Amino acid sequence: MPYELEREIALKAVLKASRLCRSVQANLVEEATHVKKDRSPVTVADFGAQAVVSRDLMTHFPADRLVGEEDAADLRESSNMKIREQVVRHVSAIHPELSDDQVLAAIDHGTYAGGPEGRHWTLDPIDGTKGFLRGDQYAVALALIEEGKVVLGVLGCPNLPHDATPREGERGCVFTAVKGEGATMRTMEDAVEFPIRVTDIDDPTRASFCESVEKAHSSQSDAARVAARLGIEVEPFRIDSQCKYAAVARGDASIYLRLPTRKGYEEKIWDHAAGAMVITEAGGRVTDVRGDELDFSIGRTLRDNLGVIVTNGRLHDRVVAAVRSVLGV
Repeated sequence: MPYELEREIALKAVLKASRLCRSVQANLVEEATHVKKDRSPVTVADFGAQAVVSRDLMTHFPADRLVGEEDAADLRESSNMKIREQVVRHVSAIHPELSDDQVLAAIDHGTYAGGPEGRHWTLDPIDGTKGFLRGDQYAVALALIEEGKVVLGVLGCPNLPHDATPREGERGCVFTAVKGEGATMRTMEDAVEFPIRVTDIDDPTRASFCESVEKAHSSQSDAARVAARLGIEVEPFRIDSQCKYAAVARGDASIYLRLPTRKGYEEKIWDHAAGAMVITEAGGRVTDVRGDELDFSIGRTLRDNLGVIVTNGRLHDRVVAAVRSVLGV
């Protein structure tokens, strides 16, 4: 299998980070949360997960760069000493050999600007921080980009039920995909992986769709208009993070819409790279609202794209047409 070592290391790193996040979420207190300059929340788990994944990548692939969501600048401020101590404590449970400075350096390894040449990784240590803070869905999302193209993606979804009919306690899934090799799912407790596929629904009136919980992330009113145009009567189910990609990839839904909420917003590559790989290898399609492929070669954002549409593939052209009609693009 191509990228066999990369897949193995990425999967292990995401599992470690997912377990760290579970531990933090189970004992979450207000002091474990910091608000960044852009007013977005970041937690001990965001920093800790980035440190763990980054350190593993630095160890096994020292020449590779990392486009990560976080950096350690705020943690170095004296006012954030308590959060820094908690981050180091959680990371030390996994990497006891690391000093405080090495933990911060691992976080700062994620400051690469990205681009079209060579290879680099992109990481969202907690995609869906607000969901994480509510005790709901979030994801650890890691992808490998080579010459501007995503070739590997791993999604850790620590709170996602094992299937669409959840039973008590059966939560925590990891999704993995390598270009040309299909997509798989395993639970966080069991190493057995099995292939996943999108639905084969080709009638939009039988389709269900998912969207973001947070209204700031996607226009729910526009999504409702799209659904009406397609004849979809089932209410959308709303979940945080790239768990929506996972839900479509394994057939829980057939459509995921992320529609623009404000002019000029640029989607971040770490919010979509891993999920896009999983969807594509599960047989689905991902484009922006104009039907253009997502371009991960530009840098840290998808600035040439507008919004995101994810489907099972069979419905894609009709969904894009409906979205374009509603949005006038």
